[in-house]
Amino acid sequence: MENNSRRDFLKKSLLTGVGIITLPEIVKQSTFGQTSQNKLIQFAQIGCGREGTVDYMGTMRHTDLCRMVAVCDLDSHRADIAKKTVEDFYINKGETNVDVKAYHDFHEVLSRSDIDAVIVSVPDHQHAFVAIQAVLAGKDVYVQKPLTYSISEAIALRTAVKVKKRILQTGSQQRSEKPWNTFRIASEAVRNGRIGKIQTVKIGIGVDKTKGVKPLAQTPPSTFNFERWLGAAPEQPYMELRCHPQDNIEGRPGWITTEDFGLGMITNWGAHHIDIAHWAMGMELSGPLSVEAKADFMKEDVWTVHTTYHVEMMYPDNIKVIMDNSFTNGIQFDGTGGTVFCARGSERVTASDPVNAGDNKKGPLWASSDKILYPRVGPEGKIWMPSADHYRNWLESIISRRDPIAPVDQSSRSLEACAIAWIAMKLNRKLNWDAKKEKFIGDKEANAMLSRKARKPEYDIALIMKKAGLS
Repeated sequence: MENNSRRDFLKKSLLTGVGIITLPEIVKQSTFGQTSQNKLIQFAQIGCGREGTVDYMGTMRHTDLCRMVAVCDLDSHRADIAKKTVEDFYINKGETNVDVKAYHDFHEVLSRSDIDAVIVSVPDHQHAFVAIQAVLAGKDVYVQKPLTYSISEAIALRTAVKVKKRILQTGSQQRSEKPWNTFRIASEAVRNGRIGKIQTVKIGIGVDKTKGVKPLAQTPPSTFNFERWLGAAPEQPYMELRCHPQDNIEGRPGWITTEDFGLGMITNWGAHHIDIAHWAMGMELSGPLSVEAKADFMKEDVWTVHTTYHVEMMYPDNIKVIMDNSFTNGIQFDGTGGTVFCARGSERVTASDPVNAGDNKKGPLWASSDKILYPRVGPEGKIWMPSADHYRNWLESIISRRDPIAPVDQSSRSLEACAIAWIAMKLNRKLNWDAKKEKFIGDKEANAMLSRKARKPEYDIALIMKKAGLS
């Protein structure tokens, strides 16, 4: 079946909603029965590293809704591992003659008319480059957080999604029921006014430490296309510690701590927690009014991101959001009527996730009064939309053609707040932000940092958008 025919068939079988809703509006989600292969959402995985493996394994297990047909990675070793993993998954279910295609150029994946959707789990600096072209090719997309590397890229991706009417889910799993229901319960309580007027939000996002190794150029492995992996980033020699470990697919990649490829904890963990803070404050489509920040950055080390930091952002209604490396990983909301804290518990997506974050005695979810948290839904009657599984929510949204639990218009704002903080950290001074115009007020130097010049024209997002007829 062609893409539209398959989607039309699925759309008739399931409808879902998005956002925060009142109890009478909740409709029990349909159970989509077993279907034949040609009626399933066919998807491919682009980027088969640590996060990519989690993403495609979490998605393909929903066999009543989807079928995984291809994998793609610039490291052929990783692509081969993913191909075998997926094929074994279906073989273990009793299938024979399973053939999952492995690619090294994502454009080949996008050219396949039988592929409806793609998961983009590449390094941060490549998110927009891959995701925008996927959207332009008519694919629905799941993209890891942070949504993009820069603010201009986030605006471009959001624009493409809206114009092309695609479904985009961001990997902000903290919005879904499993495994971290703590964030939903806490943010619902805050959104319903149970702590009174919000005064301060304290966010702990952890801290990166230097590697203790000086930069040293190496020869790229024959299995890895480093030139294309570098993408829009500045020209530089290959260093394994700045890319990903060759001997361990589950190892934490070095690009996370290299500023040319990722901005460090401020977007790595900041995208998660700022997203929840926005959700709780009711400012998912807004942003700060001003930001002041200071930070220390790694020097004479193979890694280059910030270490210690202190950020203060003022939001509308005189709400102050503070991020500091001394805070416990999690989010604390202080209001005129009480306090609530939420963090991740003992379950982890990757090995670097914190375990039992929060006060050892209070755990990952606590409030100054039990009445703040329970009963979960009181007379206010407001609760987040059902979303037990983040990946299934994406698939169901593809069917219904309604926004998923973490849509692009909201995740772009989460990225903006984090990137604004990073810019203030780099400039070490107060900056005023216009959330409506999405630019700094009267500050050319800061506005110049909303984007960066691509290393080569082929990686220039503005040119890609222009060729597609999008401003």
